Amino acid sequence: MPAQIIRNYVNGKWISSKSSKTLEVRNPATDEVLARVPLSTREEVDKAVAVAKRAFWEWRKTPPLVRSRYFFKFKNLLEENFEDISRILVKENGKTLPEARGSVRRAIENVEVAAGIPSLMMGHSLEDVAQGIDCVAMRQPLGVFACVTPFNFPAMVPLWFFPYALACGNTFIVKPSEQTPLCQNRIFELLDEVGFPPGVINLVNGAKESVDALLENPDVCGVSFVGSSPVARHVYSTGAAHGKRVQALGGAKNFIVVMPDADLDRAVSALLDSCFGCAGERCLAGSLILTVGDVHDAFKEKFLKAAKKITLGNGLDEKTSMGPVISKKHKDRIVALIDSAVKDGAKLLLDGRGVSVPGYPKGHFVGPTIFEKVKSSMAIVKEEIFGPVVSLMNVGSLDKALDLILKSEFGNATSIFTQNGAHAREFAYRVGISMIGINIGIAAPMAFFTFGGAKGSFFGDLKAHGRDSIEFFTDKRVIISRWF
Repeated sequence: MPAQIIRNYVNGKWISSKSSKTLEVRNPATDEVLARVPLSTREEVDKAVAVAKRAFWEWRKTPPLVRSRYFFKFKNLLEENFEDISRILVKENGKTLPEARGSVRRAIENVEVAAGIPSLMMGHSLEDVAQGIDCVAMRQPLGVFACVTPFNFPAMVPLWFFPYALACGNTFIVKPSEQTPLCQNRIFELLDEVGFPPGVINLVNGAKESVDALLENPDVCGVSFVGSSPVARHVYSTGAAHGKRVQALGGAKNFIVVMPDADLDRAVSALLDSCFGCAGERCLAGSLILTVGDVHDAFKEKFLKAAKKITLGNGLDEKTSMGPVISKKHKDRIVALIDSAVKDGAKLLLDGRGVSVPGYPKGHFVGPTIFEKVKSSMAIVKEEIFGPVVSLMNVGSLDKALDLILKSEFGNATSIFTQNGAHAREFAYRVGISMIGINIGIAAPMAFFTFGGAKGSFFGDLKAHGRDSIEFFTDKRVIISRWF
């Protein structure tokens, strides 16, 4: 029986794409074909934009308090279908079930924050800015927005964007990853049940042609993106060239500093999840651990011992502590980077190549991989791996650790493990990274704080969720008035 081709959701209806091009959606643990995703055409994208544009004015006139009530219903439906969405996520992405549940929980938190839009969207005012003249600043929605999202958090990342955009009074188009479109397909079934007015929220599946159509359509006011840095740069430059607001979150190479006074047992526990959680396929994953001074050998021994206990398998199995990577193509890339590092002289302490998982001979598994004696010139150190590969480097001081971090082209997240407040403050003060952890392995902001990197990890100025989202999805209109 041929796999089902999933549909787009436009103007409040499920619509089959007219494109003859489709891609297989495969379970990375079993290689089973779960569905086929259509690669929608530019014309289909343009029609969705036109629908969203027509729906904008009535939705924009809907009071914020009324808009917020849609999100209370949406939140309840997400809670009722929490386990279903989590299991779909495991099947299409490969995460473990606890990891999937955690990301769906983060998605719901963004809906909860967006429901507070009557307060979040408030402006400010001052009377008598001059004699008899008052000034009011109000936030107003702009029109049609869109997001282009990655494979690694298919339930969560779209909800970094569209709840805030809709709550602010805009209309929206979601373009999910063509590798993992099934979570959003399920979430849009719930959105349909919520009963948003037709055209307010739309789903268009596709690949590069669909993305470029959104970036170039003059009726799209802004685009939110999460993915690799090269694509983020393309999205930012193309969108900006067409007069759009753009927030483009790119790749990462996250440094973790372990000081001599760190609580090693707690540091190892946190870093095990940071480096190997979600099979290393997240922009907050630790990938370079800088041990300072004589702590290196003690940390290495504990970290290696813990990493060897990680159990690979299907994420739906409760015994599994790490699932597969997304595809054979991605696995081959990770293995090639490991091969390159070995060839360049790095010392391989734990080799994740060639692992086999009983019962899953076709799964795309890479085991935990740990290097030491790496050099800054190696690809394993410079490039984003997006897999369960970590390198240990010993440095003589916090200053030297900071120097290495500051030289990196990326600036997404970083952490320090220490019990010294002065070291922690110096690190946060000087490191130049946007998301900073102190004795935290994964520096992931909650939904009411902003999320996004610096340097080559972010293109734009206003970041994801938190206050920046309200700024991004609205314009401040200043009204200066005098009455006679």
